[in-house]
Amino acid sequence: MDEEPHEEPHEESGGAAGPSRIAGRPVAGGGEPSEPRDEAYDERGVRAAPALGDDERRWLLAGAHHDPHALLGAHPVRGGVLFRTLRPYARSVTVAAVGLRARLRAEGDGLFSGVLPLREIPDYRLLVTYEDAELELHDPYRFLPALGELDLHLIGEGRHEELWRALGAHPMSHQGVSGTRFTVWAPNALGVRLTGDFSYWDGTALPMRSLGGSGVWELFLPGVGEGALYKFEIARPDGGHSLRADPMARRTECPPATASVVHGSHHRWGDEAWMARREGGRVHELPFSVYEVHLPSWRPGLTYRQLAEQLPAYVKDLGFTHVELMPVAEHPFGGSWGYQVTGFYAPTARLGSPDDFKHLVDALHRAGIGVLVDWVPAHFPKDAWALAEFDGRPLYEPADPLRAAHPDWGTLEFDYGRNEVRNFLVANAVYWCEEFHIDGLRVDAVASMLYLDYSREPGQWTPNARGGRENLDAVAFLQEMNATVYRRCPGVVTVAEESTAWDGVTRATHHVGPSGFGGLGFGLKWNMGWMHDSLAYLAHEPVHRAHHHHEMTFSMVYAYSENYVLPISHDEVVHGKRALVSKMPGDWWQRRADHRAYLGFMWAHPGKQLLFMGQEFAQGAEWSEAHGPDWWLLDPSYSAEPDHRGVRDLVRDLNGVYAATPALWQRDTDPEGFSWIEGDAREDNVFAFLRFDAEGSPLLAISNFSPVVRHEYRIGAPESVPVWREVLNTDDRRYGGGGVVNAEPLKAEPTGWHGRPVSILPVLPPLATIWLRPA
Repeated sequence: MDEEPHEEPHEESGGAAGPSRIAGRPVAGGGEPSEPRDEAYDERGVRAAPALGDDERRWLLAGAHHDPHALLGAHPVRGGVLFRTLRPYARSVTVAAVGLRARLRAEGDGLFSGVLPLREIPDYRLLVTYEDAELELHDPYRFLPALGELDLHLIGEGRHEELWRALGAHPMSHQGVSGTRFTVWAPNALGVRLTGDFSYWDGTALPMRSLGGSGVWELFLPGVGEGALYKFEIARPDGGHSLRADPMARRTECPPATASVVHGSHHRWGDEAWMARREGGRVHELPFSVYEVHLPSWRPGLTYRQLAEQLPAYVKDLGFTHVELMPVAEHPFGGSWGYQVTGFYAPTARLGSPDDFKHLVDALHRAGIGVLVDWVPAHFPKDAWALAEFDGRPLYEPADPLRAAHPDWGTLEFDYGRNEVRNFLVANAVYWCEEFHIDGLRVDAVASMLYLDYSREPGQWTPNARGGRENLDAVAFLQEMNATVYRRCPGVVTVAEESTAWDGVTRATHHVGPSGFGGLGFGLKWNMGWMHDSLAYLAHEPVHRAHHHHEMTFSMVYAYSENYVLPISHDEVVHGKRALVSKMPGDWWQRRADHRAYLGFMWAHPGKQLLFMGQEFAQGAEWSEAHGPDWWLLDPSYSAEPDHRGVRDLVRDLNGVYAATPALWQRDTDPEGFSWIEGDAREDNVFAFLRFDAEGSPLLAISNFSPVVRHEYRIGAPESVPVWREVLNTDDRRYGGGGVVNAEPLKAEPTGWHGRPVSILPVLPPLATIWLRPA
């Protein structure tokens, strides 16, 4: 605790009769002592305090007392005021107030006490003398609870939507004194003590009090402020003790250190214009092109603030509308990429402070770029200092070990049926959106939450109350999370990574589907089927693609069953799956050409887009979190050919034409916004389709996934468009292609084709996609 300068007690004028005194010193507040001195008082005016009962003393010293404030601090008693404090290693403790200085009696085990003949409790401090120092400090046990009844009521109901304002560590002024309020939910604990660098990591002197049946423990600690390190020492029901980081910590030490850090934000936002625009937007009817980033490895070694100088400019130059950040919440093992979270309310300290992260988000917003973060409510690691059996029993996880253990990742699942746990997660989703101005949450591993038998064999799971395999508690949690986020944070979008055919992932929660469940309420869903099928098609040699033609067209059978994002994410370019360009067959030229053609097909396909870093310039190596993208490939000194720079230029142009063409995004969720022209040219490896905006204006996309040029390839076209012009061609020499382009406008001919009354005769470059618009 902060050491404060000593102030010598001074006498104040007490009128004609002079000040009242105890042992030759004035009584605080004036007036006479509450009763005459007798033999019970020593020469310092201190009477022995009633001894603590054996049990209470034992519980207090063991950190297992539920109400230490009833024993410690100052309390009116018959004949005066009883003072008791617990100060291990102290040689003496003196009560000091205006006109008062009285040394307490030692009770042993660090306890000091005494009764002073006072009429009321004074505004006092403690002078604690150690072998080499004397500290003057406020007594933490003279303060009333700093958490209100409404907060406790909402916590108990699991309805505290701003839980981070109630639990955790909060610098504040309480009863006119500056300090920090510490609160933690630990309903099974026999007792909780606070410890930190302010107590030399000895929590003996700082037991916390239980606030009724809420399961919340609280202590206001004067003199402790921002930057202090702390943990909670839990007295477990089995009699043991464990030292735990704060589940609600808003800042942490940098891993591998695990302490929580007292934090107060001082960031001043400058993104008012962005936030105002966001509130009025409908993401389904707007451009949404996402660049996925792993912040620690995008430019290894950069902090949040250094990233703010480079990332917004890079993303803006390439025309992406959003970035998606792989998990930024604190995690102990960097190799997990953030997907095994221990600090759900704290941005990782590896790159800076929470305010530094806000600075990065602010910079992205001011550049006109939205920010999504990966959010991981499906599981948490078993680290002994974190959430697992937090208060000595299963708390955040289900009590059934089979139900709690996640079979794939060696982690624990959350108990979504417990009010307080559900509240912890729902409030966390709101926290990132409100406190950090995050524009969207991509929710990881939704399928693992929805199914009781996920990765489990028969006998390893129990059916729900309906006899089914659905996790009804997880369904209710996801519905509540989505409904709460959309209500509180207009313009924010939630995105599900859900790999099954669950009905109604992006349906409103109040709309019941054929399965009998209401929708989950997400705004968007990753289209894992499209990703898997299309990549499987591209992996075949062109000569074999005719036998897999349906893998590129099947997505349109279900394209409007949900609101989709087309994801080429980090998961597809690691662990032996190879980088996107390296999935393609053939020589280097063919692989790059396929890569470019695929991106052109992807950007034109109904749905939003997501591309992982490094794939925007056709990096050939798999991503590694140790060194990040191979930026050297873009250096002209590496190659004079536009191998990689050309692909990056293509992505820039794809985004530019995309943003300027409402047909490519305005009706992503409307079947009337799409029409096949040629979906069955399997022998030619050709696909052609139309996209329409709200006014009916079309864009024609044609992909040729064959390595041959197709001259005057007749394509049926709408009668309403007499002339077309090419607005994008992935074979353009600027992108590293062969330069087979349609330089002249294409006039419609009165030759019916593909069921259309007119047709055009474009040249189709090899392994390329072209986009045509009305001239």
